[in-house]
Amino acid sequence: MGMAATAQDDSEPMIDMNMTPLIDVLLVLLIMFIITIPIQTHAVKLDLPIDDPTNQTPPPVNPTKNKVVVSAAGQVLWNGTPITLVQLRQYLDLTQQMTPTPELHLQPEPQARYELVDQVLAVTKRANVEKMGFVGNEAYASW
Repeated sequence: MGMAATAQDDSEPMIDMNMTPLIDVLLVLLIMFIITIPIQTHAVKLDLPIDDPTNQTPPPVNPTKNKVVVSAAGQVLWNGTPITLVQLRQYLDLTQQMTPTPELHLQPEPQARYELVDQVLAVTKRANVEKMGFVGNEAYASW
């Protein structure tokens, strides 16, 4: 820091406050604050079953498969029929009561809004769907 050269006596007390320690303390507090901020995640946690190699039960023969498509136009399609999110929840609740439980194939189109896909995933999680897969990932290879 710059010091002003004065012709005064050295016995006079310094009037200026040393700001360096104050700035150092503030920088340390700022770094500690940044480190302690929790990382925000915008994810829908979906518990999918884990394939257990020790459990080798064969899958049921010809299980029913339902396909949910999220279109770029903002529609949710259940096996090709447009539905609302409330109807989706009702259909999912019905399928979870069936034996064997049908698989759910989710296929969002590449231009579909992420917000709508996120809402569909949230409805799926609330319906406790266990057999679910994502279909059409090859459409995103060109992205």
